[in-house]
Amino acid sequence: MAASNGHEKVNTGPANMLYFTITIAFLVVFQPKAVSSNQEKVEEFFKSDHTNNWAVLVDTSRFWFNYRHVANVLSIYRSVKRLGIPDSQIILMVADDMACNPRNPRPATVFNNANQHINVYGDDVEVDYRGYEVTVENFIRVLTGRLPPSTPRSKRLLSDERSNILVYMTGHGGDGFLKFQDAEEVSSVELADAFEQMWQKQRYHELFFMIDTCQAESMFQKFYSPNILAVASSRVGEDSLSHHVDPALGVYVIDRYTYYALEFLETVKPGSKQTMSRFLKVCPKDKCISTVSTRIDLFRRNTTDTLLTDFFGGVRNVELLTETISLKKKETNVKQETCSKDSCQKLDANKKKFTFPDQFPKIYF
Repeated sequence: MAASNGHEKVNTGPANMLYFTITIAFLVVFQPKAVSSNQEKVEEFFKSDHTNNWAVLVDTSRFWFNYRHVANVLSIYRSVKRLGIPDSQIILMVADDMACNPRNPRPATVFNNANQHINVYGDDVEVDYRGYEVTVENFIRVLTGRLPPSTPRSKRLLSDERSNILVYMTGHGGDGFLKFQDAEEVSSVELADAFEQMWQKQRYHELFFMIDTCQAESMFQKFYSPNILAVASSRVGEDSLSHHVDPALGVYVIDRYTYYALEFLETVKPGSKQTMSRFLKVCPKDKCISTVSTRIDLFRRNTTDTLLTDFFGGVRNVELLTETISLKKKETNVKQETCSKDSCQKLDANKKKFTFPDQFPKIYF
């Protein structure tokens, strides 16, 4: 039926009323859920509180028969690069050049498997400390930042209080020490003190320490700094064993713990939701033969809620939202005190930020 003004009447029958009711109900029910989902994504993004990732990867052994230790460190190097940590944020210390060793039948390559599936040396490896540069002194200086002014940026650990750092070490060790090139040792006490210096100087937010050596557990028993998660390939009194031999090389090509850790990392992608809890269990005793040991008492987060890519990755996903997200302020334990005008000035003076002095002051007393 036509209306008097020439327009058609809107049918307000039961069918259309039902349509409008369903539409309104859909908007009411599903729109808040979408906002809630976005809120969860934002909270997940800021959960770890870190803004950048660094890796310090150290092989402490030289000589051809220690080929596997070079393969170990290059395997981890390849994995962290693939997961997003750039070379500019990786400190790679390799004590010997197996790729160019005259005994190597395949020059310019390092394989961690007898089947030669992966050339972990690759075409773009950047070694920061090589050969006799790999010393205990240089290692401690890299961690603590106490390097000479002439040291290039590529050899510096330029981390800050929002940095998550992976420290991986492999070589020959014993109860409370790790040998560097059969010439010197770094003790568990020295390593613990170096990490404490890093914490005091605000050089890390969270640190994951990973070591593959004999009696590896002893190297983290002296740790006392906060926000450190540690895993070792063997307990005190146990040897950390090799995985298999490459007949063409005549030497073992990788250690058991690193082999299974790499096998797991190869399944991880930059956006993976795999957790550190899962990674800490990659090598049970029936595979490693030695007993993998962990230390989580210094780590403030639950490993089941900590993403693997918080330490092994460097890519953070960004998703543009059209909604406005309100971020919750972190609660602090600082009490609000009332004060008069004079006393407030004194409080403000006491609340000035502390600054760290120069490591190499220009004036010496």
